[in-house]
Amino acid sequence: MEFELEQEYIELIKLLKILGIAETGGMAKAMVENEEVKCNGLIEIRKRFKLRKGDTVEVDEIKVQIV
Repeated sequence: MEFELEQEYIELIKLLKILGIAETGGMAKAMVENEEVKCNGLIEIRKRFKLRKGDTVEVDEIKVQIV
């Protein structure tokens, strides 16, 4: 899956919510806190991690490429 970035960056929890991976912001925060999210192949624990073009996000079987 690809996500087209229209700004300089998007925060990790906002991306999870926009794409419907998390139903709510609280659920997105919990997913990050529970170490369920990988950014660029590494577990990411910063909820407000800034994703930029070229980054990848993985949650379970879902892989998102930021373009």
